[in-house]
Amino acid sequence: MPNSTERKHVPSAGIRQAFAVAMSAMYSKEVPLYGKLLSLVGETNQRVLKNEPELREKLAATDNLDRIHLERHGAIRVGRPDELSQLRRVLHVLNMLPTGYYDLASAGVPVHATCFRAPEASELSKNSFRLFVSLLRPELIKSDDLRQRATRILCRRRIFSDKMFTLLAIYESNGGLVESETEEFVAEATSAFQWHTSAAVSLAQYQEMSSESPILADIVSFKSPHINHLTPRVLDIDAVQSSMRDWNIPVRGRYLPEQPEQERRQRSRILEVQ
Repeated sequence: MPNSTERKHVPSAGIRQAFAVAMSAMYSKEVPLYGKLLSLVGETNQRVLKNEPELREKLAATDNLDRIHLERHGAIRVGRPDELSQLRRVLHVLNMLPTGYYDLASAGVPVHATCFRAPEASELSKNSFRLFVSLLRPELIKSDDLRQRATRILCRRRIFSDKMFTLLAIYESNGGLVESETEEFVAEATSAFQWHTSAAVSLAQYQEMSSESPILADIVSFKSPHINHLTPRVLDIDAVQSSMRDWNIPVRGRYLPEQPEQERRQRSRILEVQ
């Protein structure tokens, strides 16, 4: 570990950029159709920029041109308040702070949420990646028995590794991370949101929770708060949507799968294009 007097910290925007790129690469590998979607969006954006020089100049003047290929935002769901607290510490390293509050209970969804993003305009101009994080509200689960079982299942999982907590301690003690620590941090942070091939519950348990709430099932049934979606920047959404079938990209299907083993196949169709 570098001596504290010799430490050269990586700027938070650089860590945020590396994290966003790593998340995109991981999700593209997990969901090949998403990688195909990024290619389609990239081709569409380049065509728009070529045909609309005024738009290109406007984007360049507002520091948006170099970021057009980066995702606008992502979304995940967590199950416990302490998971949210740990995630807050991780995202603080990226200078992504909770902004706003969203209560989805009125829509029949047992979660509330916030958006983590850089608070300063100068930081947003460097990398504006945002992460919407939803937290389960167990008190909104109607069945007492199901609520208790869901809580027990969630208590068994651990999102972040010992290595991540070591890196957080280094960051919080020194006010930053050096390059080698940043590489480890991004790898650990990204792996916390990777897809696992096995569920944390049985098929019967999943179906029971899904009948109560598909969102409940999605949060509780898996070993990590996997990526719910990533959203690329699109300059012409109509052109992208009309080209999706030509690219053999299925139009959005169900929000959530009916069975755990269908999760990856169904999530391949959950393509957020905004």
